[in-house]
Amino acid sequence: MKFLTLNDVSLANKTVLVRVDLNVPTKGATVTDATRIESILPTLNHLLKEKAKVVLMSHFGRPSGWDSALSLKFIIPVLEKVFQHPVTFLPACVGDSIGKAIKDAPYGSVFLLENLRFYEGEEKNDPVFSKDLAALADVYVNDAFSCSHRAHASVVGVTKYLPSLAGHSLSLELKHLDLCLRSPEYPLTAIVGGSKISTKLELLTNLCEKVDTLIIGGAMANTLLAAQGIDVGKSLYEPNLLDIAARILKNSKAEILLPTDVVIGKDLSDRAQTQIVDVYAIPQDQMALDLGPKTVERIKAVLKESRTVIWNGPVGAFECAPFAEASLEIAKTLADLSQKGSCLSVAGGGDTVAALGMAGVKDKLTYVSAAGGAFLEWLEGKVLPGVEALIGNP
Repeated sequence: MKFLTLNDVSLANKTVLVRVDLNVPTKGATVTDATRIESILPTLNHLLKEKAKVVLMSHFGRPSGWDSALSLKFIIPVLEKVFQHPVTFLPACVGDSIGKAIKDAPYGSVFLLENLRFYEGEEKNDPVFSKDLAALADVYVNDAFSCSHRAHASVVGVTKYLPSLAGHSLSLELKHLDLCLRSPEYPLTAIVGGSKISTKLELLTNLCEKVDTLIIGGAMANTLLAAQGIDVGKSLYEPNLLDIAARILKNSKAEILLPTDVVIGKDLSDRAQTQIVDVYAIPQDQMALDLGPKTVERIKAVLKESRTVIWNGPVGAFECAPFAEASLEIAKTLADLSQKGSCLSVAGGGDTVAALGMAGVKDKLTYVSAAGGAFLEWLEGKVLPGVEALIGNP
């Protein structure tokens, strides 16, 4: 992939329009996780050092038209605290008054536009809205990998009207994802968890062609076990996908590692009565809710021999303590191997990041992606519109 980055051009005395992702988790008006805000810092500091004007733009939530409850104005104090720099909120995204406020400000100023999704043209990738956004600046920077799977005006449309660059966060993300699937060191291992094969069918199909070992956990492993004729009791699985699961097992070029023992319970609230059983011995009234210790040891052995590891999705119902052990053990093992330099490790997806945080090792893997859908689509082998728009852009 060939695209320009912030390091390739001088942006002194330029006005720079930067797509960021401020769709952060909140409780009321309180930001509960500032990771995405903190990820903007390298790009912001670079631009301020060059004395550029910075115009940040983002969506927030899923508004249906203008909705004051979803205005981005609330986030200004959080931005200023993280950035240690004043940020001026602009109550719209386009228009003469917005353009004049930006033009009249001194270089080194930082602005935040109102919620992009208040405008129909954003999600429709409308050329008029795209051109109006572009009119605010001299250069466009995409620093929101987590939004780059969307062909929206602020991600794709604006690149048709401005010289376009990748920000530091986006560049770093693409570098590590490239090292995972396009030019990995082998053996290459992928860990995939989650509840349903149906939501990760394209991911599994792509990884089966690319990796040496594919470790499958979570409830989706139950569907693959059931496809082999194993009675999984009351465990969550997808009976309508048994034929597809069987084909995955038959046609995979990768070695697929499935559970051989599991932690069971009657339901997620059954915390006192958990047992460890062989997968062939799951009782009719019980559910498989986590990987058993024998399976975890097999996984750890594979990880110790791997040079590259990709992880998407916890391998058990980690949100309930008795069923979090396998995910936590894998997280700690992967962190230890990464710190020793034994392997390059990349993890992504909201639940995966939460499991790493629970294990206290979120900062100990090679790279942890805060992106959700974009990370998944990249692993599925799809071209991301926001990344494609940067390639070859002058």
